[in-house]
Amino acid sequence: QVQLVESGGGLVQAGGSLRLSCAASGNIFSINAMGWYRQAPGKQRELVAGITRGGSTNYARSVKGRFTISSDNAKNTVYLQMNSLKPEDTAVYYCAADRTSVATGGVDYWGKGTLVTVSS
Repeated sequence: QVQLVESGGGLVQAGGSLRLSCAASGNIFSINAMGWYRQAPGKQRELVAGITRGGSTNYARSVKGRFTISSDNAKNTVYLQMNSLKPEDTAVYYCAADRTSVATGGVDYWGKGTLVTVSS
């Protein structure tokens, strides 16, 4: 089992920045990829960004150029730096971890989520 704990959400004005963190514990050696999903009210959960153990990254088109995903393997932590935030970025952000990829369906492990609210 793998446990994921997110932190760093909150309220920010449009144009501002936030950094989310996700600390992983447990059987982390089984994990090849981690990432962030988000779910806005009334919408489906969507992939925001992912990163593999080897450092390959991928981003949703809507956040490319504004968000950056990174990892600190020594701390078993993944970060999501969010800049130039827009009201449409408002959502609950979930950390995800998978034995293969977070970009395909069927993520193995989920965090409980952290709320990001961007005011206009």
